[in-house]
Amino acid sequence: MRRIRIQLAYDGGPFHGWQVQPGLSTIQGILEDIVGGMEGKPVHVAGSGRTDAGVHALAQIAAFSIENPIPLENLRRAVNRLLPPAIRVLSAGEVHAGFHPRFDAIAKTYEYRMVRTEVCSPFEWPYVYHHPYILDEERMVRLARAFEGEHDFTAFAASDPRDAVGKSKVRTIFSSTLERGDGRLIYRVRGSGFLKHMVRNIVGTLIEAGRGNVADLDALPARSGATAPAKGLFQVSVEY
Repeated sequence: MRRIRIQLAYDGGPFHGWQVQPGLSTIQGILEDIVGGMEGKPVHVAGSGRTDAGVHALAQIAAFSIENPIPLENLRRAVNRLLPPAIRVLSAGEVHAGFHPRFDAIAKTYEYRMVRTEVCSPFEWPYVYHHPYILDEERMVRLARAFEGEHDFTAFAASDPRDAVGKSKVRTIFSSTLERGDGRLIYRVRGSGFLKHMVRNIVGTLIEAGRGNVADLDALPARSGATAPAKGLFQVSVEY
């Protein structure tokens, strides 16, 4: 049995997120159909994280176990031939049998992109949040730093079926920065792990700070702002 690790890039717009959902087109579901077809039996494809519907990935990591002896480069090409154009396998490699792309990860980085100009190019529209309204960007930059460190992010997480088992919502954020330039705001966050809608809720909170609705810019707010649209969010990297 071979354990295969792949790196993926995908446009999340056409799909209902990563995780398999009955009757819906998902990245995991499509990959399992393709790899399972090549193997001749069902194959589980595990991912480093469950990106939501509409969220994009530059370097998602996934893994699966197969008996098929196909060379790695041929495997990559074969899977790409069968995938829709919005999903690409960038690389494939063999790893030890116990490798898990989620549980073995030590850090993940996400990026949220906003366009602040009056007009947003139609070629950027599917991949950014267009927000041309007045915001105090200096306040947003300052609050972004307050998310660094170890915190309970319950206020910034959407409800999740796993809540029933009482898992901790404490996460460590290694860096949290908001960069300005060329009519854009780029929020970049690197952490030990992320909860459902956590990054998008942080962005919504930064926007509230920009509107003047967050008083203390040096501490985590008690509640989250509105969830920012999925299309501006990119999973950038996973570290092991």
